[in-house]
Amino acid sequence: MKRILSMMVAGALALGLAACGGAASTSTAASASASAAGSAASASADSDLDYIKGNGKMVIGYTVYEPMNYTDDNGTFTGFDTELATAVCEKLGVEPEFVEINWDTKVVELDAKSIDCIWNGLTLTDDIKANAATTKPYAKNAQVVIVKDGTEYSSTADLVGKTVVAEAGSAGEAAIESDENLAQADYIAKNVQTDCLMEVAAGTADAAVLDMTLANAMIGEGTDYAGLKIVDELNAEEYGVAFRKGSDAAEAVNEAFDELKADGTLGALAEKYELTLAD
Repeated sequence: MKRILSMMVAGALALGLAACGGAASTSTAASASASAAGSAASASADSDLDYIKGNGKMVIGYTVYEPMNYTDDNGTFTGFDTELATAVCEKLGVEPEFVEINWDTKVVELDAKSIDCIWNGLTLTDDIKANAATTKPYAKNAQVVIVKDGTEYSSTADLVGKTVVAEAGSAGEAAIESDENLAQADYIAKNVQTDCLMEVAAGTADAAVLDMTLANAMIGEGTDYAGLKIVDELNAEEYGVAFRKGSDAAEAVNEAFDELKADGTLGALAEKYELTLAD
């Protein structure tokens, strides 16, 4: 009887050991599988393009800026950049989502992933290139001086000590800071470029420095700012799109630009919005 009991105990121990061994083997396999999945997820996370595609949308930071991103008389949100971004997103297989931002904190919002890119007549300055991954230029622009009709103006020297406005954080602001004469003006930063036009039209500012593309669209005969005019061109520049620093999405957009240029879409948009494409 004791012998039988001993055999039963031994058998039970053997089964228990086998069961434990099986459990350990399964746990090891599961751990290896989880580790592999984690590595794959980590590799995917390193790709900003994969991050955007995984969300199924590209969140585009913009400010109201005609003719780049604005709402037309019919209440439709449109513009050169609006249409171009939509066409690029279609090629990338994602939906565009436009989010109005504070232009002065655009890079902060980019880094915080509140937006995926800045696409709004963005001048490719050295500062932007140093703090973001930028596409190649797609359009030309310049910073111009805007004054009221009838104002005597021969050069920026006439604005020393006068009130000059520009959008905070913009290329216009940079142009004021770098110009020997404009640096001696009473500079006031505004939230958006259209506010600058209002200030000059109201006489609360003597001049504004802003993008030529916006100026051509919003001042002169037949516009709300018929009494304003361009009197000077300060510097030539180019527009591009900015993604997070190190992002691989910028190169994917470059490829889309090439395709849209080849099929005539880019040229048609430039003609529609009266812009000059970059070389």
